[in-house]
Amino acid sequence: MTRPIGLAALAEQVATDLERLAFGGPAWTMAQTSTDGHVHDVVIVGGGQSGLGAAFGLLRERVSDILVLDENPVGYEGPWDTYARMMTLRTPKHLTAIDMGIPSLTFRAYWEAQHGAAGWDALDKIPRRDWMAYLRWYRAVLKLPVRNEARVTLVEPLGGRFRIHLAEGAPLLARKVVLATGIQGGGHWHVPPLVRDRLPAHRYAHTSAAIDYAALGGKRIALLGAGASAFDNAHAALSAGVGEAHVFVRRPALPRVNPIRHMERSGIIGRFPALDDAAKYRMMAAFFDRSQPPTNDTFDRASALPGFHLHLGTPWLDVAETDGGVAITTPHGTETFDFLVLSTGLVTDPALRPELTLVADDIARWSDRYRPAAGANPLIDAHPYLGPNFQFLPRDPDASAKLHGLFAFNYSGLISLGLSASALSGLRHALPRLVAGVADQLFLDDRDAMIAAYLDYDEPEFVGTWPRGEAAA
Repeated sequence: MTRPIGLAALAEQVATDLERLAFGGPAWTMAQTSTDGHVHDVVIVGGGQSGLGAAFGLLRERVSDILVLDENPVGYEGPWDTYARMMTLRTPKHLTAIDMGIPSLTFRAYWEAQHGAAGWDALDKIPRRDWMAYLRWYRAVLKLPVRNEARVTLVEPLGGRFRIHLAEGAPLLARKVVLATGIQGGGHWHVPPLVRDRLPAHRYAHTSAAIDYAALGGKRIALLGAGASAFDNAHAALSAGVGEAHVFVRRPALPRVNPIRHMERSGIIGRFPALDDAAKYRMMAAFFDRSQPPTNDTFDRASALPGFHLHLGTPWLDVAETDGGVAITTPHGTETFDFLVLSTGLVTDPALRPELTLVADDIARWSDRYRPAAGANPLIDAHPYLGPNFQFLPRDPDASAKLHGLFAFNYSGLISLGLSASALSGLRHALPRLVAGVADQLFLDDRDAMIAAYLDYDEPEFVGTWPRGEAAA
């Protein structure tokens, strides 16, 4: 039975494992110079789990001139301690993600170092805040180069490199840019026009926003959507003192089958990129159509609280601001609420990303590369058509140079590469693919100089002589 060894001892074990793997050897990339400042080999935008994993993966490949930028304060990268309101992660606890095959870097090792093997056996799902604590530990123990409170506003192509503009401070230069910007990084959160065009902003919020539920104590709120975040927010709201939380679902019944569970155990997540376009399109159309149910524990926690109400088969037909709040009209009548919460997902399209303003029109979409015989799906068609290593591809060959070196390691890769970079369960497959693509580009960009250096190499290694003892000629 494994007993807790403590995080300090685990950090020593990580250091030993990395030393045995010869981690941290000399960089092989060829430095570039510029009169405008230092040119990084790679800048990673986003310091959450994907960005941290990408940084470690590149360092393992001895691509060491890298920098990770995150717009949030230290320790608040990603959704886990910001807008996420679930109690636990939704993925099975045994799935590995950003450890890159090193057992001492897994969440299990992190948990057992504190709670022992019995503690791991007793754990059902990974608590959300413990996952964030693990990410902070991972970043610290690996000494990853992250710069916080650095919001990227624009990625400017310069031909062979990029200028990365920041909200504050001087711009940075990089040969490669990896957009590890999470679930919202391929577009933006979706607010239905019915709400956006009819109500003032103070009357509603998307579940991705900061919502002060305590300030709504005793009030009635309406939540739209059947996804897990609707039930997470209903639970959070009622726990904070909201009087009533009404979840409205268009479908007559909640979905019961989670297709991701099948994808995890069948090999689909890891092998999805090998499919042809027709198969990818068909599977992702089904994925969008089937939706995902809330987890059982999320539903049970929310529905057990006084004040929880679920309205199935009840779409919103109209909303209107009144003196008493917001009137919502459904096929079953009209009710008035104090505040609306929208669990309505997101829309993916490079044109929606301000940092891609200068290149968005040049990025190939699925609508440019594949037309299904059975009818198009606009949600799928707007996704970028990515290369096998998450690289943006051009609509027109003339734009190849402008996009070369720009990688979309976020939710926008869903159609081209499946859940590999879009879900925690896919990162162990996605990270090696991304890292190989970035490293290969760096190498091939300098292929002539690399080959010339190889051909010119004449450093003696063998120092033996014959007859023995005679000086070498």
